[in-house]
Amino acid sequence: MRRISCFLSSSSTLERATNLKDSFWLSSQRGISTSGPDLVNDGSSSVRRYANFTVYKGKAALAVSPCLPTFREVDAGVSRVHKKGGVLLTFWPAVGQMKYDWQKKQAIALSPTEVGSLIALGPADSCDFLHDPAMKSSLEGQVKKSLSISPMKDGTGYVLHFTVVNNVQKTNERFVVPVTKAEFTAVRTVLSYVLPHIMGWTQAARPQPRSTVTDKPKEKTEVRPDPSVEWGR
Repeated sequence: MRRISCFLSSSSTLERATNLKDSFWLSSQRGISTSGPDLVNDGSSSVRRYANFTVYKGKAALAVSPCLPTFREVDAGVSRVHKKGGVLLTFWPAVGQMKYDWQKKQAIALSPTEVGSLIALGPADSCDFLHDPAMKSSLEGQVKKSLSISPMKDGTGYVLHFTVVNNVQKTNERFVVPVTKAEFTAVRTVLSYVLPHIMGWTQAARPQPRSTVTDKPKEKTEVRPDPSVEWGR
């Protein structure tokens, strides 16, 4: 059995939003917006769209939702990713048969690399993700999130174990969600589709309108990657 483990600081706005009353969520039962206010409008519609994939199980419910990155203009006619995108996994505890406490949700935001780990997960593979939303800050260690995905012994699917330990409130919340092969295939398929979107590649590759400015064009701005994102893990 191959196991993939990683520990991320998850200091992005997307991860922190899960602790700020989930500001990306429209309501407790709706998905995360797949568009953002800082994105360049393609002219087709200004209405925000929401979508998720939800499974309801005996002990908890799970929703998988995408969030596109947002762009900010850094120079005339040049924009770059301002807020990184990701995939949000939100869990709700069951309080009865097919009844869930929508107010006691917990969530974890997966980076593009973590999404890749899920896509590459084989039938006998497992993976673990450990997040500290406040890593490298004065609040480091107050909240720790752990997500473990492992195959069922009978080979019929996977089991997701999600734990949130809050050392300030002295709470330890645990969620267990088994998913069938069909459900995991659906998740894997949508993750494969959404991966370039949350990275901003589809937006960057979109044909740009020709500039109507007749002045002398400015020298091309060099956009450098941020190495702290990778080395800070």
